[in-house]
Amino acid sequence: MTDISSAQNPQIKDLVRLRDRRHRDRSGRFVIEGYRELGRAIEAGLSLETLYVCPELFLGPNEPALIASIEATGTAVTTVSEQAFRKASYRDRPEGLLATAPQPPAGLDRIEASGVPLLLVVESIEKPGNLGTMLRTADAAGVRGVIVCDPTTDLYNPNVVRASLGMLFVVPVAVASTADTVAFLRRHHIRTVATTPSTSLLHWDADLTGPIAVIVGTEQYGLSDAWLRAADTAVRIPMAGRADSLNAAMAAGVVLFEAARQRAQTPR
Repeated sequence: MTDISSAQNPQIKDLVRLRDRRHRDRSGRFVIEGYRELGRAIEAGLSLETLYVCPELFLGPNEPALIASIEATGTAVTTVSEQAFRKASYRDRPEGLLATAPQPPAGLDRIEASGVPLLLVVESIEKPGNLGTMLRTADAAGVRGVIVCDPTTDLYNPNVVRASLGMLFVVPVAVASTADTVAFLRRHHIRTVATTPSTSLLHWDADLTGPIAVIVGTEQYGLSDAWLRAADTAVRIPMAGRADSLNAAMAAGVVLFEAARQRAQTPR
């Protein structure tokens, strides 16, 4: 039995409005769409408000088990007609699973700074897809936490959730100003490694072991002067071709995996 059949239903209209950052900020809520994304949200213990399902759009046989596991947490499950679901979905090819959730806290206290952490700090990243990809890359490289400084894109933008493949819920993420982040890293004696073309030190020649935070800026402007002044070390990625820069998410991955390689070879 379908609970929502009309695309004009107020709940569907609310889901559409949650694509807008102002509505997300005002309501303190956001949308999670997709099988993998919702699975990782549940694994991370994120509380969901309502799960909207459209069986006609399911891609395989595993959706009922995920729905049951979400329903077991006390989340309300609402079935939606295909027409209404397609209006609510922000994807070209919706998977028939979409939920709302309260935005989790994103303070610096979420970042575990003890021991020998590898952290990623990203400054003023403009593109949601880049930010999501950085979160996915950070998880793969063994990063303990990601700090988003002075963001120009919303952490809970649907495209961040999608590009991260749900790693937004797995990797601890904080949002803070540059000043607060610099103070946090210094307080915990974490070295900062800025990525910039304006240095002679190549990333593979730098010492990326020990407690470090890799700092990555925007593709258009790079890191701000504040970060370049605050950094303990500055490194660049060698460019063999005609391109003078890499995609920001790609640059983050190159340096993070070099750090992971060095750390794997260094006795603890």
